[in-house]
Amino acid sequence: MLMSTLIAGFTIGILGSFHCVGMCGPIALALPVGNAGKWNRLLYILLYNIGRASGYALIGLLFGWLGSRLFIGKYQQILSVSLGILILFFLFFAEFLSFKIPFFDSYTAKLKQYIVHFFKSEKHYYTFWIIGFLNGFLPCGLVYMALAGALATADVGHSVLFMLAFGLGTFPIMFLVIVSGKYISMQWRNRMRRVVPYFIGIMAVLLILRGLNLGIPYVSPKMNNETGTTTCCHK
Repeated sequence: MLMSTLIAGFTIGILGSFHCVGMCGPIALALPVGNAGKWNRLLYILLYNIGRASGYALIGLLFGWLGSRLFIGKYQQILSVSLGILILFFLFFAEFLSFKIPFFDSYTAKLKQYIVHFFKSEKHYYTFWIIGFLNGFLPCGLVYMALAGALATADVGHSVLFMLAFGLGTFPIMFLVIVSGKYISMQWRNRMRRVVPYFIGIMAVLLILRGLNLGIPYVSPKMNNETGTTTCCHK
């Protein structure tokens, strides 16, 4: 289960990277690394991305704790199926929904103020980690989908590792965009981003299958409702 958790998180991250480029790209491309030396520049970019992954892992800790306390055994199965159905609902009907949550608007605005503050402050190595860490808490549909998978693990450790793997999966494209963003055309980014909804749909279906307890190794492992552990995977 641990390996499948890591693979699932990393896969969501790497395939959703172009969504990240659209959402977090402006912040990443604006990082004040242009005047730094070659190796310092690479270090700053690495610290920024490690900061993002750290933020995701911390959120995973919270959701893993919630999952382990509230959803065990058959309730974990119900949660997994419910999350998959909810993701599919928003995937197909999001364009017809129109609502705003005031808290999110004020939260996002405040968080961006903090990020801008660190952009303008004196630059230290930790500054770039903090910018990335705060960036990890910005509202993002892809992160919500990853959190659905992390919550469904109903295990603190697995949830943290799931979100950490998700963050690491976004590294390659985000790193490339910061280093040579001008060479990646917007048209190519948009083409790749069109694939994301299909991938989200696949992940939603996998969440549903996982909750159906079909006894398929790694995809829908048989779960012991008393202990919340899986029993189907190969020894």
